[in-house]
Order: sequence, then structure tokens, then C-alpha cells
Amino acid sequence: MTSVVESMLSKYDCKNTADYRNALKQIVQEVALCGLSRAGFFEYAAFYGGTALRIFYGLDRFSEDMDFSLLRSDTAFELSKYFDGIQKELVSVGFEMTVEAKQKSSDSRIQSAFMKGNTLQHLLKIKSLRKPIAGVPNNEVLKIKFKIDTDPPEYATFENKYKLLPSPHLVQLYDKPSLFAGKLHAVLCRGWKNRIKGRDFYDYLWYVSMNTSVNYRHLQKRLEQTGDWNGADKLNAEKLKNLLMERFATIDFAEAKKDVLPFIQNPGSLKLWSTEFFCTITDEWIK
Repeated sequence: MTSVVESMLSKYDCKNTADYRNALKQIVQEVALCGLSRAGFFEYAAFYGGTALRIFYGLDRFSEDMDFSLLRSDTAFELSKYFDGIQKELVSVGFEMTVEAKQKSSDSRIQSAFMKGNTLQHLLKIKSLRKPIAGVPNNEVLKIKFKIDTDPPEYATFENKYKLLPSPHLVQLYDKPSLFAGKLHAVLCRGWKNRIKGRDFYDYLWYVSMNTSVNYRHLQKRLEQTGDWNGADKLNAEKLKNLLMERFATIDFAEAKKDVLPFIQNPGSLKLWSTEFFCTITDEWIK
């Protein structure tokens, strides 16, 4: 594996195979961003979600999927035209991976694809680990999903960020108030395979701890798009607080903690999770 990947790996404090596996996924994500940037993708789209928050703002949890949004609605947009750019960048740093579209089962505004490669092969390349690596089957597939919203809600605001590795490139992403709006929508509305996605609640606390402002116009449009808000009623801080309090009262926080545990290094940070904890934090945040 090239020195570029070794340099990228050096920022991770890997102590075991699970740490290396997570670091590998995140390095592949950053290489893919570079490939998208070189292919001109960010002239039309922006990066958002938990992975964007981790890479550019320092969210302290691992993340899996890569989420993007077009800057304006375009149902004719084809994500697949950027696959070659992603694959060329991956190959240039030594990753043997394929990029393939996911077949849509219904008419959806979300297009998605997967980057796939052999996990064991890449772990052995990025670090001199002795075979067999505990807990990593020979045929385990490293799979990273990325998806793009081709009919995005209005009023998101954006900013440009620069990265130096694997080579200098620019990424356009949602700014923090718009990222927070997206996360609040997920906290309020997302069901995930019939269970709570605890990562949403972990990220919510991160935003609150940073005293992040909310892009209310964008949040309202997201809620309207999913049928969770009446467009004639203007969303404000007090109404948002009420929505959050109602939502927290329905959450099984023991299950939420189980979801987020594999993605964090400090399980003790979840000790206080409860309806009372989230409601109290929210009441103090939204005065």
C-alpha cells in the first residue's frame, strides 16, 4: 500500500483489528471524495450526513454511509457517470475495489451505489498484520454505500472545504446549520429497519454540545417533504422543542445505545442516555 494511505492511517489510534477495519473504511471514503472532486461532482452536489460531520468537523464516532444531495432538483441526474473517477482514485492509492449501482426497487429520488473490495486483503496491505487476522474471514467484503438525493429540500446552505490527502481537492458540503437540520429531521422522523438508529441521537448531542444553530427553513422543508409538517405553519425554536420532547418520550434508549456502541470508542459516554436526560439537555439548549 502506498505511503499516501500510510499517512492517512497515521491519524488513527488503531489498537486492534476492529480499529483497523474502521480506519480502512474511512480512508476509502476520503479517497472516494477525492475521486468525486476530480470528476467535477461537487459542481452539482454537496456532501452531508454523519460521515461529512466526521471528516470535516471532527465528530468522534465512526460512520459507514456517504450521503450527498444535488444543489437543485434534477431527476435526470446519473450518479453512475462518476464511477470511473472514484475507481481511478482508489486504484491510484492501491485499493482494488469495484463501484456499482444499486438497483432501485421503486421510483425513488435517492440513487445509491456501493464500493466493494476484499477486507482482509486491504487490511494486510495497510498494516503488517499476521495471518489469520482474528475476526476477519478470508472472504469478508468491505462495502461502503453512497447515495444521492436528486430532489433535495430547499434552503440548504453550503460551504467549501479543502483536503490535502490523498491529494489536494475541494469538497462542497452542507454548512453546520444545514447539517444539523438534516440530523434533526432524522431524529424526529427516521425509523431504521424497525429499530431506532442510535447514531442519530449521538450526533444530536454532539451538535447541541457545540451550540450549533439550526437552519429552520431547511428543516421545515425536510419535514414538509416527508409529510411531517404543515407548510402553512412556520417552524420555530419552541415548536421544535415540543416535537423533540414528544419524540424522546417514545424512544427505547437501551436499544438506541446498542446501535451506536460499535461506532464509538468511549461507551461510558452513553451512560446517562434516557428520556429524562435528552429532554433536560434539549430544554436547556432551546430556551
